[in-house]
Amino acid sequence: MFKTNSKIKKINKETKKVSPSVRTYSTEEKAKEADSNGDKNLPSTIEECHKQIESLTNEVNTLKQQVKDFDDKYKRALADGENVRRRMMKQVEDAKSFAIQSFCKDLLDVADTLAAAAESVPESEVSEGGGTEGGASAALRSLHDGVRLTRAQLTQVFARHGLVAVSPLREKFDPNLHEALFQQEVEGAESGTVVTVSKLGYKLHDRCVRPALVGVAK
Repeated sequence: MFKTNSKIKKINKETKKVSPSVRTYSTEEKAKEADSNGDKNLPSTIEECHKQIESLTNEVNTLKQQVKDFDDKYKRALADGENVRRRMMKQVEDAKSFAIQSFCKDLLDVADTLAAAAESVPESEVSEGGGTEGGASAALRSLHDGVRLTRAQLTQVFARHGLVAVSPLREKFDPNLHEALFQQEVEGAESGTVVTVSKLGYKLHDRCVRPALVGVAK
């Protein structure tokens, strides 16, 4: 027992010799040291204070200008994106509306042929009792009615798809919708007025597909 206690005392003495001395700081000493370090960063004179304030003011103004420039660029980018979106939507709508333009132009010749066929036979020939033979008159009347019905149905199909006829008789000549074939003097007609329509014009959704062929008063 005595030997064990003596060994413990010997170990404690050796530990004290080996352990370095550690300095402890109180809370007040730590605060003073922090204040001393902070004072090194503060200006020592009024001139230095003014210089530091001026430097910070310039830096703030620069940052404000950068923020203003970035905000302006952001707004411009938004406006450009909105304009591009609107143009694309307009192009898509036009593509949908005028995709059948070429097809409509080809059908206009068919409409002209039907109109010419319906108007080629006088009404007196297809009326009741007209003609020399009753059988021939009935067949002709049936054919004439069929052509007129076909023409009317084709006109309805045109209208359903936005294709409308332009018959500018007694209207002011419009170079965007009309094509003048000749000019003539007509009593009582104002100069520049359409007095004859040789061929009907057509518009597809307010876009001229075929101008009307007209005669204009001098």
